[in-house]
Amino acid sequence: MNKNTIYSLFAIGITCFVFQCKTKANEDILIPVQNNAFVEIYKPSGDYFFGPDTPRLKEGEWYDKWIPNDHTFVKDTLGYWHIFGITHPYVPTQPIHEGEFASFHAIASEKGFKNSTKQHHYKDLPKVLPPSDRPGEINANHAPYIVKKDGIYHMIYGHSPIRLATSTNLKTWQPQGNLFEEAKGARDPNLLFFKDKYYIIYCSEKCVMMRTSDDLKHWSDAKIILKTENFDPESPSLIYHNNTFYLFVCAWVGPWGGKELQGAYTHETHVYASKDIENFGTNNEKEITVLNAHAPEIFQDEEGQWYISSVVWPNIGVSVDKLTWKTIE
Repeated sequence: MNKNTIYSLFAIGITCFVFQCKTKANEDILIPVQNNAFVEIYKPSGDYFFGPDTPRLKEGEWYDKWIPNDHTFVKDTLGYWHIFGITHPYVPTQPIHEGEFASFHAIASEKGFKNSTKQHHYKDLPKVLPPSDRPGEINANHAPYIVKKDGIYHMIYGHSPIRLATSTNLKTWQPQGNLFEEAKGARDPNLLFFKDKYYIIYCSEKCVMMRTSDDLKHWSDAKIILKTENFDPESPSLIYHNNTFYLFVCAWVGPWGGKELQGAYTHETHVYASKDIENFGTNNEKEITVLNAHAPEIFQDEEGQWYISSVVWPNIGVSVDKLTWKTIE
């Protein structure tokens, strides 16, 4: 056997080895597929505006139509599911986010998430953390995310500075102050608890960033985990499934024509997969699919069924759709 033949066989072996490794890695990556059968489980009721006054909204005045936005799901100790999220009265003029100063709070009528996936099954409870309950903070109360630690519910919310509030009952909340901020903004926080560590992700200018913590109070320096040069990222959601990290990011592709409200809440959700929680690439480098949802939350119910939620699209309220996971073909 001559030297050239040996080199050729060696090259073939290396190629086969690399191919097998890539194939094995791809076997772990699944693609989320939605049913495209959204059900609007929560529609906001009319309420008095909590204030303070804005150019178009007046404290103490009744408004029939309210708009929800970024939100979170959490189950209480009795088995009832709750939804918290951005809200404000609808005014048919720009800016569309005027008066987003408190979170709506809704509760399911029955225990178990499967039983709550009926149309308009969640009912409003009093809104939480208006500016009057958060002295010294900025008025904005955006994109709450809630986890339970040591028997206490912890709510992380923004926008920058990212802040913390705690509760024992999901009804009354105590502000705990600022956690961190970013020079170019930090918005729409989301949390993942993985291997005894908390990972917070949030959007900034053309990127999604991450910090880590052991206690939800003290956070590491920020790292960029995704660069989105093609759109402005919104409402990220991070999960760990089947030995892979999946990052869901809503894309603002504007501009909005100022006409139909839903045109301001774009519903392209880009999904990225990575074995490295700190690296989801640039643009579509690690993108695996695009789903239809605005400000989505990705979660499982008690029976292991996966869901994706959406607001304003395809309905004004909070809607949910089932997710299944398919292998890459």
